[in-house]
Amino acid sequence: MTARLELRGISRVFEGEIALDNVSVSLQAGQLACLLGPSGCGKSTTLRIAAGVDRQSSGSVLIDGQVASDDKVHMLAENRSIGLMFQDFALFPHLDVTQNIAFGLRNKQGRAARVKDLLERVNLTGYEKKYPHQLSGGEQQRVALARALAPRPRVLLMDEPFSGLDNRLRDDVRDATLELLKAEGTAVLLVTHDPEEAMRMADMIALMRGGRVVQMGAPFNIYNAPVDKAAAAFFSDVNVVTGQVVNALADTPFGQFLVPGVTSGEVEIVIRPQHLKLDFDRNGKGPNPTPSDGVPARGIVTRARYLGDHSLVEFAMDFDGSQLQVTVPGVFMPETGRALWLSMRRDRCFVFPKG
Repeated sequence: MTARLELRGISRVFEGEIALDNVSVSLQAGQLACLLGPSGCGKSTTLRIAAGVDRQSSGSVLIDGQVASDDKVHMLAENRSIGLMFQDFALFPHLDVTQNIAFGLRNKQGRAARVKDLLERVNLTGYEKKYPHQLSGGEQQRVALARALAPRPRVLLMDEPFSGLDNRLRDDVRDATLELLKAEGTAVLLVTHDPEEAMRMADMIALMRGGRVVQMGAPFNIYNAPVDKAAAAFFSDVNVVTGQVVNALADTPFGQFLVPGVTSGEVEIVIRPQHLKLDFDRNGKGPNPTPSDGVPARGIVTRARYLGDHSLVEFAMDFDGSQLQVTVPGVFMPETGRALWLSMRRDRCFVFPKG
């Protein structure tokens, strides 16, 4: 299938500084792709180039297989059938809700019906004559979404559209937005620095760092098969256990790890706090753990905190004094100085060469 939006080898240089380096992203109609990464990694620059408000130094932008921008052609933003939605919503303060939504509709025929339909779908029927200052943040966001979708753009570009909403409201608005976008069948490129938002909304995530896409794939694959330690840590807290490799075996507090392809040097074994297992009963005695649990290692509790739906317990490991964190469902507040045994599931670890 021809991609609805395709960015091929996009690079952007500002005054000798590389802002984007060979970025390629492709998405189909009805697909939501997310550019995810820290501030300054090139997400918004990529979005501006896709929109046509900035021009790449090299590479090309295609819409439905047609070149919109390359080294010879540069289609104006208003001719690309692309909708834009920003974090500040950018509603016109002097226009009411109906006028804001209808602003981008050039053809008067069917305008009223389209506005009425979108108002119903964003649950704002009865708000037609209200002005932006009379609306809550969530209501303004829904008006901005309806306005962006009103002309039926082939592609919708969204730059941190939910960052101005409070946490309680954000999830509801994101879910309602996703439902409407899927119903419209619009291809969506969303920029965010929030990994939870990307996991919740995206069909595909392009993880960016330093102007490059370092990993791209479905949320499940990005989370469960990170390309490096930084990619794993971007999605959640992680523990890092360092091991010295001899003959493809790394010594760790949890026994030896097989490291295929690495014969010497150091490796970092990365595991999320929820995948470390605490032994509450035997304190290192009794039946041996299963092979998947690994070898148990003793740690001393240095701090425990209750965080609402789980507890976070921090340990200093006897083996090397390293600090590890474990999350436990519910309330578990062991006293400081208590010794407990930890085991680490081998199938939930990620092993990377140190460097």
